[in-house]
Amino acid sequence: MVPRSNHLLLLASVAAASPAAAQQVGGSGKLLLTNGISTVEGSSGGGLTPWAVIAGNETRDGVGAQAAITAVTLPDYDLAAFSVAIGFRDRMEVSYARQAFDTNKVGETLGLGNDFTFDQDVWGAKGKLVGDAVFGPAWLPAMAIGVQYKKSLDPLVARAVGARDRSGADLYATATKLLLNYSLLVNATVRATKANQLGLLGFGGPNGSRRRIVTEGSLAYQFSRRFVAGGEYRMKSSNLAIAREDDAWDVYAAYGIGRHLTATVAYADLGSIATVDGQRGLLVQLQGSF
Repeated sequence: MVPRSNHLLLLASVAAASPAAAQQVGGSGKLLLTNGISTVEGSSGGGLTPWAVIAGNETRDGVGAQAAITAVTLPDYDLAAFSVAIGFRDRMEVSYARQAFDTNKVGETLGLGNDFTFDQDVWGAKGKLVGDAVFGPAWLPAMAIGVQYKKSLDPLVARAVGARDRSGADLYATATKLLLNYSLLVNATVRATKANQLGLLGFGGPNGSRRRIVTEGSLAYQFSRRFVAGGEYRMKSSNLAIAREDDAWDVYAAYGIGRHLTATVAYADLGSIATVDGQRGLLVQLQGSF
C-alpha cells in the first residue's frame, strides 16, 4: 500500500549541476546528480515519479548503475524499498525493486495480524527516445517511455480486498529538462495504471478494471552544485471499494555527498491508506551510483 497516488513518496528527486560544477566534482561521465535518485519502484528519477534520465553516472560511452535503500515512516505504517537499476549508454535502463509495506498495529485491526507486511516485486525498463535533459535546445526535453511490471507477493490478501489481479504493468511516458540558466529542473509524466496502492493491493477492482491515465510532476531548484530541493505530485486511480486512495505529494532535499553517493530526505503526504487517514511522514534514501 502506498499512498494514494501511489503515495509512496518516496520523494526525493535530483537535479543537476552546471557543466562548471561537473568539472569541480571531477571525473568523466554525467554531471553530478543528473542521473536522478531512485523511485520507490526502482527507476531513476525522483522518489515518486520516473524521469527521462538513465540510471548510473556513465554517458553514451559506457554502462552505469545505481542502488538505493528507501525508508518511509508514517504515523501508522512503514515502507521500505530496496532497488537497483542499470543504464546502458545513456539510452536504455532496466531496474528491479522489492517493496515491503509494514502495517504495524493496523494489521491487527484489519484482521491480518500485528506487523503484517505486504511485499511486491517491481521489474522495470525504460528507453530514452529523443532529446537531452541537460544539453541541447531548452525547448527540447529528454523524452522516454517505460514499463513497470509489478507482482504482489500476497495474492490472497489482494483478492480478499477486491483486487481483480495479483500482477499488472504500468506504462508511462515522461519528459525532463534542466534549465541551466535558471537552475530549475522540470519533469512531467503520464502513466497508464490499474495498480492499487502501487500494486501492493493488487490491480483493478470494483471501481475499475482497466488502466486509467494519471499524471505526475516534479520541480527541483539547484541551490549549489551538490544541493537541490523541490517537490513532487503523483495522481492515483482508486479501484477498490473498501478504501479510497489519495494523490500523493512531497517536498524534498537531495545532497550529493560525492560523485557516487546521494542522500535524500523528504516530507511526504500520502493521504489515506487502507482506511487510515493522515498518513504524512518522513522519507529518507541513500543511493550509491557509478
